[in-house]
Amino acid sequence: MKHYSIKDIEKITGIKAHTIRIWEKRYHLVSPERTLTNIRYYNDMDMKRLLNIAILNRYGYKISNLVEMSGEEINKRVIEVTLHETDFTSLIESFIVAMIEYDEVRFEKALNSAIIRLGFESAITNVIYPFLAKVGILWQTGVVIPGQEHFVTNLIRQKLILAIDSRQAIKKNHPRRFILFLPENEFHEIGLLFAHYLLKKYGHNTIYLGQNVPLSDVQQLVSLKKPDFILTSVTTSLSSGDLPEFLKQLSLILPDGQILAGGSQIAYSDNITPANIVTIKSVKHLTDFLESIH
Repeated sequence: MKHYSIKDIEKITGIKAHTIRIWEKRYHLVSPERTLTNIRYYNDMDMKRLLNIAILNRYGYKISNLVEMSGEEINKRVIEVTLHETDFTSLIESFIVAMIEYDEVRFEKALNSAIIRLGFESAITNVIYPFLAKVGILWQTGVVIPGQEHFVTNLIRQKLILAIDSRQAIKKNHPRRFILFLPENEFHEIGLLFAHYLLKKYGHNTIYLGQNVPLSDVQQLVSLKKPDFILTSVTTSLSSGDLPEFLKQLSLILPDGQILAGGSQIAYSDNITPANIVTIKSVKHLTDFLESIH
């Protein structure tokens, strides 16, 4: 069972540490244990209880009433309110609870509700992307373990693949050809899959290579298929010193076409110099680009 500090709980739930202490003392919401040096620590059950209570408290439930509810009743109320969430904050928090509990059913219900209400594309951009950004922060700070991150990203990945397979493409007189890939040691595939979905929506031809692809393989495929564009993303796989060389080599592979490059390392880099590199900083930026060649 994972242990959380009070600062970890604050990061996940958004509840200030002093408020957590007040709730503990006044309402006995949780009973943290202490280390030999008298520092509070919380277990998974404490964290999930506080997160669920934070969600309901935001919806106007009084703490004095919540302490009287069973865990089952609290969970039921959270699911009810998040299914009608409009600002997405509580929905994202519900995703986090499902991730920590490895609760596929709860995650699917919340995600399907968002898709039904918002549409697939809006659910991905307005809910899933902010959720994954928060997961990334929690992972970097050690609050979330890799297994939990992999659990939810694989569920999202499955949903995207299903959407790609079922997407009816519009017919274009002159569709462009795109090669999509992630460089070696890059495994953050959600953005690339969503780009694949959008390209299919706009009626373009795609060759999807996926994760961890050597540039030599991309070069061989470019020689064979002569694409108009290459689309890639760099999130964690390259150092700041290696990124310019990677983009230079990629630029040379397709000198007469354009490279669409996204991901956090690309978005925040000031060293992108090849003329045929187009920096993609957001989903809107990508859709605007696709509209321009539509």
